[in-house]
Amino acid sequence: MAPSALIVCLGNICRSPMGEAVLSHVAKQRGIDLTVDSAGTAGYHVGEEPDERTVSTCRKHNIPINHEARQVTREDFDAFTYILASDESNLRNLESMRPKGSKAVVKLWGSYVDNKAIADPYYGGMNGFETVYQQCVRYSNALLDEMEGKSTTEKSSNL
Repeated sequence: MAPSALIVCLGNICRSPMGEAVLSHVAKQRGIDLTVDSAGTAGYHVGEEPDERTVSTCRKHNIPINHEARQVTREDFDAFTYILASDESNLRNLESMRPKGSKAVVKLWGSYVDNKAIADPYYGGMNGFETVYQQCVRYSNALLDEMEGKSTTEKSSNL
């Protein structure tokens, strides 16, 4: 069974759907079989498409994106190998809802590179979405490097 990753933010319309699209694209480019999805810790936008600025940023970088917002479920903790939070607040929410005995690796996505959160760009301009995109590319490559067992020295040369 192929490994899988769930990218998580608050509402699942900005950071996590972009992360899902970028990670899927980078994994495909690298020839890595990885199932990717995204969700929010809150249900504010369930059923909605990603924010138009997220879609625009992905299109600018030729990243296909097609997602409908959903909320994290208890079943996700058994269905996914990795559950990756965009920031510390969402990480705490994930840890609090995590069922006992869950095998998923639950951590801050930025912990694979610089331990930085992906700031929510929702209330800002397009520059914030570009910053999110750049972080998603770095974090995607770092996660895939770890999955492939590459060393820290090899990781830094791929970023």
